[in-house]
Amino acid sequence: MAPAPHYAATMSMLTPPGMGGKKYRITGDRYPRMRRPRHRRRIALAITAAVCALALAGWGTLQLIDVFGGRGGTAQAAQDKKKCPDKGGGAKPAGALAAGTDKPLPKPADVTVNVFNATARGGLAKTTADELKKRGFKVGKVGNAPPAYDKKIKGTGVLLGARTTSEGAQKVLGTQLAGAEPKTDTRKTGDVDLLLGDTFKALAEPAAAQKALSALTTPPRTDPRCRK
Repeated sequence: MAPAPHYAATMSMLTPPGMGGKKYRITGDRYPRMRRPRHRRRIALAITAAVCALALAGWGTLQLIDVFGGRGGTAQAAQDKKKCPDKGGGAKPAGALAAGTDKPLPKPADVTVNVFNATARGGLAKTTADELKKRGFKVGKVGNAPPAYDKKIKGTGVLLGARTTSEGAQKVLGTQLAGAEPKTDTRKTGDVDLLLGDTFKALAEPAAAQKALSALTTPPRTDPRCRK
């Protein structure tokens, strides 16, 4: 029986590319398995990761530019804008003008006050009228309350005047007596009645009354975000 052929030739011509010209002895009927070099895959992954990192860095830079450049915070900016007065609408500053009119609030010297005592305690109307005069108000009538209110006011007092005084003279006088209830009647004059009730003890302290009056007549500060 003839011996099996033995391939021991040098396979320089059959050496696959990438094998570095090395010589291999083939003893069977299979060739060496060929694999793609791993370093190429690593390079591709590294390039992909670098591109992703650069994209994220660019996006983050744009966000920072928007925030510090004034274009960021769109929702917050829209909310702040709603709180700002309309520049073109000619909105009147709150507190500086009487509501519903273009007239400024009257000064104490322009308010005539009639002081009436609706309690059983004597002398309240006179002492209160004298104090209001010291604070710059004009004093009209002084005496006991009319029957409709005499001994019928349970609170500190009532401010009574024409409807036209409800947003002007009554508010200015109300700064002198906390808790006084404003009411209107059908009179045509601009004077206001101060009817002293059962729980009345004294007018507000001068400092507190002046602070309330200043808050009423001074326009509020404009939000710095609205000045742009």
